[in-house]
Amino acid sequence: MSKPVLVVTSRYTKEIEDRIDRDYIARRNPNQVPFTQQTLLSAAEGADAMFITLADRLDSGFFEKVSPTVRIITTYSAGFEHIDLAAAARRRISVAYTPGVNHEATADIAMLLLLGASRRAYEAQELVRTGAWKPLSPDMLLGWQLGGKVLGIFGMGHVGQAVARRARGFGMKVHYYDPSELPAETAGDAVYHKNPFDLLRVSQLLSLHAPETPQTDHFLNSKAISLLPPGAIVVNTARGGLVVDEDLIAALKSGRVAAAGLDVFEGEPKLNPEYISLKNTFLLPHIGSATIETRTAMGLLALDNVDAVLKGGHAPTLVRP
Repeated sequence: MSKPVLVVTSRYTKEIEDRIDRDYIARRNPNQVPFTQQTLLSAAEGADAMFITLADRLDSGFFEKVSPTVRIITTYSAGFEHIDLAAAARRRISVAYTPGVNHEATADIAMLLLLGASRRAYEAQELVRTGAWKPLSPDMLLGWQLGGKVLGIFGMGHVGQAVARRARGFGMKVHYYDPSELPAETAGDAVYHKNPFDLLRVSQLLSLHAPETPQTDHFLNSKAISLLPPGAIVVNTARGGLVVDEDLIAALKSGRVAAAGLDVFEGEPKLNPEYISLKNTFLLPHIGSATIETRTAMGLLALDNVDAVLKGGHAPTLVRP
């Protein structure tokens, strides 16, 4: 029996690549450049499944034209806002994703951002790398300690909970907002806020961990920022669309927000260039899940989804429109 045809839009860790080569006929972009919608449609002709990433935007136009042979699209991500789920459902194409495996790695990056932003790590590293480091006076590069501060967590899912565990080790007081209050055995000593704006009012440090939805889109705007304590520090490892860039940049320039640590950006890999010009930003290129262990687990789960559907079952992590 011939192997199923799998359209693969990126490269993965060795364990994932070996499994793809063993179990599928892989169709890739031979030039190692991102697929356009047209080249992706061409690659999907006669294919059984597709293995995509956040960089691959599948809109309603794509699903109107995609080959009827495609039975499942699995995305190598914990989010699926880049896929028109209603359009996929109309074509009876299953869509699956990879939740529940990246929270520990992403929580590590959230802590890195909190530390980097609060301790002015970009400015300090710049001194070293440019050769400008000279003996510092006692009042230079003064940052802010994390211990004793209130950390507000907006979105207390797996990642938010993992951040809370780490934050306690740094002596932070955890407060959180989520659509539903967590059970006491899960929340521990974290303080719940039913209203997200009440959370903002106490958050000396704010870490964003909510999915991007119509309800959370551009949540952190000028109004929300105005509720934060003066000199708050903001961290985002969730989605860039949670933040109104112009409003956060204005707050960083004025000092209303002391510093920001950002791993995600609206429109990435492009980002508002004013972030780069600011000294009080600690910026990373969306590496929240970028560990060998996590990226491998994500890929294995993505392929489990494909296998299950092609064998007549349901994907373990099926997205329901």
